[in-house]
Amino acid sequence: QVQLVESGGGLVQAGGSLRLSCAASGRTSSIRQMGWFRQAPGKEREFVVIMYWSGGSTYYANSVKGRFTISRDNAKNTVHLQMNSLKPEDTAVYYCAASSSSSGIGYYTSENRYDYWGQGTQVTVSS
Repeated sequence: QVQLVESGGGLVQAGGSLRLSCAASGRTSSIRQMGWFRQAPGKEREFVVIMYWSGGSTYYANSVKGRFTISRDNAKNTVHLQMNSLKPEDTAVYYCAASSSSSGIGYYTSENRYDYWGQGTQVTVSS
């Protein structure tokens, strides 16, 4: 089992920045990919960024490319999501997720590929 605990989030004005963190514990050696997803009111959950747990290569959604940056603190098994130039349309509940699956090809952008989820953290961007 893997446990994911998120922190960060909050209310920020458009153009501002926030940093989310996701601390992983338990069988972290089983993780293959980590992702940040978000769900806005009335919308489906969508991927924001995916990272290979081993190696650290990343894949961003077009909507956040150039504004958001994922990073990993290996010593603490923590993944951070730095969000800059925030827009009102970034308002959503943000979730980190971990996948232990090694059967797929490429980045796992579908939430169905993820076994473990954080509790979610609200990000609200005011205009």
